[in-house]
Amino acid sequence: MTVAMELRRIIINEIDDQQIVILKEVEGERSFPIVVGLYEAGSIDRRIKGMPTIRPLTHDLIANLVEQLGAEIQDIVISDLRDHTYFAKLRIRKDGELIDIDCRPSDAIAIAVTIKVPIYVIEDLLRDVIEDED
Repeated sequence: MTVAMELRRIIINEIDDQQIVILKEVEGERSFPIVVGLYEAGSIDRRIKGMPTIRPLTHDLIANLVEQLGAEIQDIVISDLRDHTYFAKLRIRKDGELIDIDCRPSDAIAIAVTIKVPIYVIEDLLRDVIEDED
């Protein structure tokens, strides 16, 4: 089961390499923090603020590539945590088939924000993260 999330906050720390993206449950109060790199945090921040770029950046390129190949990005799912590393899936629909593409959560979130598709977290993963914080 998945839980719909929305981007709630980006914490950019310019003197440290660990930036934090906080997702919040759409229909609830639970939060889900993810540590991301400076580039990804900056990319997500630029998209939220609507800052234009002269040329397509990597996340724009991926979205454009999927579209040009006749597919569409349906949503993203943060699906697993292994060895202190989160895993995500970019879910692409092509010719009625749903294709899961492995990707980093930070890239998945940047793409979701770029093209405005839903962000989901697996319920068990969200519950485990919240229990670890307590």
